[in-house]
Amino acid sequence: MAQPQKQRRTELAAFLRSRRARITPEDVGMPPGLRRRTPGLRREEVAQLAGVGVTWYTWLEQGRPINASVQVLDAVARVLQLDSTECEHLYRLAGIPFVREPASDAEVIGEDVLGILGSLDPLPAVVYNSRYDVIAYNDTYSMLWPLTTKVERAERNVLYRLFTTPECCSSMCNGRDELPWMVAQVRRSYGRHMGEPAWETFIARLIKESPSFAQLWASGDVAAPGRRVKVYRQAEVGLINLTTTSLSIDGMAEHRVLVYTPVAEEDRRQIERLSMIDDPVVGCSVHGRKLSEALALRAARAEARTRKAAVAV
Repeated sequence: MAQPQKQRRTELAAFLRSRRARITPEDVGMPPGLRRRTPGLRREEVAQLAGVGVTWYTWLEQGRPINASVQVLDAVARVLQLDSTECEHLYRLAGIPFVREPASDAEVIGEDVLGILGSLDPLPAVVYNSRYDVIAYNDTYSMLWPLTTKVERAERNVLYRLFTTPECCSSMCNGRDELPWMVAQVRRSYGRHMGEPAWETFIARLIKESPSFAQLWASGDVAAPGRRVKVYRQAEVGLINLTTTSLSIDGMAEHRVLVYTPVAEEDRRQIERLSMIDDPVVGCSVHGRKLSEALALRAARAEARTRKAAVAV
């Protein structure tokens, strides 16, 4: 057993060195510099850009028996600009299960379910997994959760958005009633996924970033999906009261379709108004800005962080 593990570490070390050699400083926004005897990036540059220790990364490239977490491998893969196939190879060599990023919503849930979501417009409809990751959605749902649906797939999580957004800017008005129930649902599902890297990383991140989530998680409460009433607020429309109905999907036990139906006729009219907005306001009346502006600001901040890391190297 020890020999195959040693061979895998040796292969991992060689793979990382070869990927590092092909990335130039210019590829990651760094000045080329002078007298670079090493092709591509230096080890310390990869470590700095990935946010890991230089010694730790050096040991990883030397094939030493150290543990690598999902977060660290993701960061290294991002710096080395690995594609999906290379990421899978990296994970396997590191002895960590790899979940390939789907190319499209249809690849995850199929064209039939995607068509059903579209046919429900203007009723908001979404497919969640048991962590509240947003898997697929229709146009009206994206107006309820514009930032959640317009970001990278890895960041499309409603629970994370609710717990890390200031209450005044939250889309959901009755979060104090709904959030404990949502956390209890996730806690119930967690029992089937204990030890899985994606789940452990998700829970640990929320506990770290949200004291409110940490307190609810520590309660140990569990709950099953069911019919709920949620109250949403959109700066240009106002309050919208919606009843949610959870529907199962054949062959996808960890996924469900959630359909939002208006509680009253006024709520139906509000939904129709919402569906006609091209560039909705994100946030409250004080801090809110147009979605296009919010996304541009988000992209600018990400670029600034990349440049800062490159200068620090």
